[in-house]
Amino acid sequence: MKRTARALTALALTAVLAAAGTLTSMADNSDHTAENLATWAVAPQKKVTPQTPEQDEYNKANGRPLPAAELLQPALDPALGTYRPKPKNSLRGDYRCGASDVLADLSKKWIKEFQQQYPQVHISVNPPYAGSLGALELIKGNLDCVFVSRELKPSDIDGFHDAFGYDPLSIPISGGSYRHFGFLDSVGFIVNKDNPIDKLSLDQLDAALSTTRNRGGEAATTWGDLGATGEWADKPIHIVGLQPWNGFEEFVRQRVLNHNGERGEWRPGAADGSTPADPAVRWEKTVFNIAKDVEEDPYAIGYTGLAYVDQPVKVISLSDHAGDPAYAPTYENVASAAYPLSRLTYFNVNKRPGKQLDPVMEELIRFILSKRGQSVVGGQQVFLPLRSGQAKAGLDALNAAP
Repeated sequence: MKRTARALTALALTAVLAAAGTLTSMADNSDHTAENLATWAVAPQKKVTPQTPEQDEYNKANGRPLPAAELLQPALDPALGTYRPKPKNSLRGDYRCGASDVLADLSKKWIKEFQQQYPQVHISVNPPYAGSLGALELIKGNLDCVFVSRELKPSDIDGFHDAFGYDPLSIPISGGSYRHFGFLDSVGFIVNKDNPIDKLSLDQLDAALSTTRNRGGEAATTWGDLGATGEWADKPIHIVGLQPWNGFEEFVRQRVLNHNGERGEWRPGAADGSTPADPAVRWEKTVFNIAKDVEEDPYAIGYTGLAYVDQPVKVISLSDHAGDPAYAPTYENVASAAYPLSRLTYFNVNKRPGKQLDPVMEELIRFILSKRGQSVVGGQQVFLPLRSGQAKAGLDALNAAP
């Protein structure tokens, strides 16, 4: 299914941003035993459990409590642009914005520093803190911007387009986290620990996971089709995925199945949740059981957030195309954006094509994408600052002719 031109441009920008980081070496940040470190690129984590209804209500009203910081923290990219402020009194006005519960804290930190530079600007970020609710309020015209900790739902984009005749402007403003539960942890593809496959390309994953195969090539139905040899060559690929719509599912669809302006479609799912005999998808309703499913099935492959890897499964290295360098989802590779499934948070705003964006909203974006704005991210020690290439790609999208 083709999407609108602006939606496809947004998808292309996401792909550019995913590859725009500064590449660094691979390293592991877990504090498990030496024996485990010799076996796992990403060692099993402590099990996490779903939020309770009471926690969800608290988060909507107050923002989600911040997790303990990772032991390692990323160095700010010295190539990020310097913020050059306008005169203090050149900007003014009152604005209302929304935020996801996990971005309530960071968005307020950005705005506090921005308002110190422009004292006649007042931007409120008030509850309820929920990205989906904020997107709906943006459509209704009740908010001037929304800080969302994921890509917008296709239904959000379609609803906005139905209301205005064009898509919202979505600019990535920070990386996600490495493996913080609930804070946009990076996504990994996992296989059973006995599987001989250590790395795959996104092209290979598309061949196995989708019916559309927008990246080209033949369908992959056995592990031999993905490079396994010997007794594994004829073994079927069992796919474990998340039932659409889901934030993880949409992210993998956009990064892996979508290509060249075409939206990818999953292989059909087993309606009863059983393990399929052919390369169909075994749908799970939540992410919490994915690692367990893969640990129990020698021929399974699944995708999950790194915070949910709570079983002894193998997290494989990924490349874009066959022959490209493959990167494991280690802390350094995620922080440097070398790893292909590092995630991003977004600033969403209503910008009419052919019209200048509101000057305060435009300047806020420029501030956030600067070294000064990304130092706010680094100071919070939860989300990961953008790399200079990612920030430049965001500025190029902001500056692009409508």
